Amino acid sequence: MPRILFNTEYRPPQGLSNRHIQTLLPRILPKPSLPRDTEILNLPDGDFVELSWARPAPNNPKAPIFILFHGLEGSANSPYARMLLTMAAKKGWRAVLMHFRGCGQAANRLHRAYHSGDTADAYWFLGQLAVRYPYALKVAAGVSLGANMLLKLVAEQGGDGLDLAGAIAISAPLDLAASADALNIGFASVYQRHLLHALRRKLHTKLAQEGFPLKLTAKQVAQLDTFWAYDNEVTAPLHGFTSASDYYQRASAGRMIDRIELPTLILHAQDDPFAPRDLFQRLPSPSACVRVELTRHGGHVGFIERKGGILCSWLSRRISAQLDAWSSLSMVQVSSRG
Repeated sequence: MPRILFNTEYRPPQGLSNRHIQTLLPRILPKPSLPRDTEILNLPDGDFVELSWARPAPNNPKAPIFILFHGLEGSANSPYARMLLTMAAKKGWRAVLMHFRGCGQAANRLHRAYHSGDTADAYWFLGQLAVRYPYALKVAAGVSLGANMLLKLVAEQGGDGLDLAGAIAISAPLDLAASADALNIGFASVYQRHLLHALRRKLHTKLAQEGFPLKLTAKQVAQLDTFWAYDNEVTAPLHGFTSASDYYQRASAGRMIDRIELPTLILHAQDDPFAPRDLFQRLPSPSACVRVELTRHGGHVGFIERKGGILCSWLSRRISAQLDAWSSLSMVQVSSRG
């Protein structure tokens, strides 16, 4: 294993180390309220994405900005999103989540959706933020699908192609084919069924629209019961891939982590049910800009710990520390230039 991979100090509570318990715990623990404003950001192709801004926003236009990209069929209401946006806002950061197309309150306009390697919308959004807040330090984080997308974007754009001080990837499915396989095994198939139910519901709405390019019957849609099947018959043809295999190969960010030139933190649990245990052994060694922190436990976007007798999020604590570190480093660099 490459020397730049680190085990972290994370320890699950006694009796709660099971990967499925860790994955599901955030859904049943109390969630912070998240007052927010919604903004419609129009895209160059005529479609739009919805932005959720945590309230209250800082008055200072130079306040640092925390940008979050959610997972498959996630939103600002997802437990991890509410937790991370609230954490950043309490620190005085301007906190915002970009919904992928069709994941906000309204269906998107065009006959397409979003996928794990679709970096164009995030690139446009980050460019708009750079214009609005040119002097604000910016850190982006992605969760699951959003983490894979963010790492692919960072790798594509090089060290100075994005107005970001750093990127954080949480539970990223860096090998999409391997993740699709993992979600067919044992209890993990429950997550697959849940996510596919949401995707098929949206697909039925799209199929009813005039001019939608896919022609599938209700029976055919019902038979799309694995990610391999869904991505082969829907994701791939809708977004210019020849097959699910072609999509997984071209959209997986894992093959590109040796090219990343931006300070990047990857947080991943070795027992993540959405990925094989040997995930990082299948990938090239990360670049010197990347710190990969592996935990033995944590599940998929779980990482619940016990502090003072209360169950809480180690993930929030770890990301808060990273925001502090990059913010402090930025201030030191500005001071040295002055």
